[in-house]
Amino acid sequence: MYRSNQSSFGGSSSSFNKYGSGSFNDAPVDVGKQYDVKIEDTARQGDGIARISGLVIFVPNTKVNDSVKIEIKSIKRNCAVAEVVEVPEEVESLGEVE
Repeated sequence: MYRSNQSSFGGSSSSFNKYGSGSFNDAPVDVGKQYDVKIEDTARQGDGIARISGLVIFVPNTKVNDSVKIEIKSIKRNCAVAEVVEVPEEVESLGEVE
């Protein structure tokens, strides 16, 4: 019986991502899961950038040094996109004027 070297899951070597396979299952994050991160940088479009195990996570509506809880919305070849689900209380209170 003949079997192709290429599986329908992994594809050709040109489809491999930096996490070792053609799938995104090897990414250090999962869609729908929440993570606590610190925003380290700002992208050209203005989104905050966090990193989890080297993977760049774009987080809209954040700025450098924000510490937030995010939820991963999508994973792409070299990055992921998330949204803020929670801002710690001490961070929220810093912006308030009494």
